[in-house]
Amino acid sequence: MATPNYSYEKRQRELAKKRKTEEKRNRKAHPGRDDSSASADPSAPTDAGQAPQPNAGDTSSVG
Repeated sequence: MATPNYSYEKRQRELAKKRKTEEKRNRKAHPGRDDSSASADPSAPTDAGQAPQPNAGDTSSVG
């Protein structure tokens, strides 16, 4: 059985904490904006009538 990589887990916790504090700071800087839906799904279209564009030339997902 492999040993747990505590350094990696700690780094991920630190990054999550940093991301959360940055989002909180942004919310305080721009109180009128509601970016919670944008941060939840960055691929979601910003306009209700606008459909997301397919990436025809994107082959990075091919493994």
